[in-house]
Amino acid sequence: MATCYRHPSRETGVSCSNCGRPICPDCMTTTQVGMRCPECAKQRTKVMRVRDMSAVPRLTYALIAINVIAFLAEGNITATGGGLGNDVYREGALLGSSELAPFAGQGVAHGQWWRIVTGGFLHENLIHIGFNMYVLYVLGQMLEPALGSFKFAVVYGVSLLTGSLGALIVSPHSLTVGASGAVFGLMGATATEMRARQIPLMQSGVGGLILINLIISFTIPGISWGGHIGGLIGGVLATSVIRLGDRHRAQALALAGCALIAAAAVSGAVAAAKSSEVERSENGQPVGTISPAP
Repeated sequence: MATCYRHPSRETGVSCSNCGRPICPDCMTTTQVGMRCPECAKQRTKVMRVRDMSAVPRLTYALIAINVIAFLAEGNITATGGGLGNDVYREGALLGSSELAPFAGQGVAHGQWWRIVTGGFLHENLIHIGFNMYVLYVLGQMLEPALGSFKFAVVYGVSLLTGSLGALIVSPHSLTVGASGAVFGLMGATATEMRARQIPLMQSGVGGLILINLIISFTIPGISWGGHIGGLIGGVLATSVIRLGDRHRAQALALAGCALIAAAAVSGAVAAAKSSEVERSENGQPVGTISPAP
């Protein structure tokens, strides 16, 4: 059994709902989100007042603006349709490799590594971007004030990259666009935060949101379920590492851990793109089946 972080001689089975440190009865402070240690209890007003002006999720709004601007620049402004758009779409969409026109010799496998990032800011149509931006707005309202803008950016970035990795593992020869990987990462991050703070997932609505989106990912054709699962895993990993760093007062190491996850995702994405191209070439199959997947 763990011992109280302030009183090592006292065993306890209770941890602070914010930082996770073990606390004995003398160190417990009851709050609306569970038991807190003395240090975290002093910060409870800052944690709970998510609608305070100092906690406006500015980065969330900035990310929404960037996605909307990128969508307008693509030339794919249709409600439900799609297409290859203009050069912004064709040069920015995630693609492992292809031998089919007009993408012959293009993709991550051919040195176009930026697609791993830019694909996460492009969208197929108005419904696609509308849904993703709505979920980003809802989750950002909760998660950015809880983590802080910088850590929120780290989680978003890691999730985007792991989402691209998942998409390239599952469908390396298809064009893939959308912020869904990063948004799924925010779902995983929100669930991780709520669980750590002893907030029921299903009662909060976040658990249902994740479940519904997972069902949609695996039942509707054309959706990049690999990107969704990859993003979800990345969000959970990044948030867990950040919380571990906060718990042990080792934030620099936590950020280094997140950077390592991001680097591994990029390396894995490049490797997945190259290996799939080699495998299909050796089998004598054409490399590339261009089917935009939101």
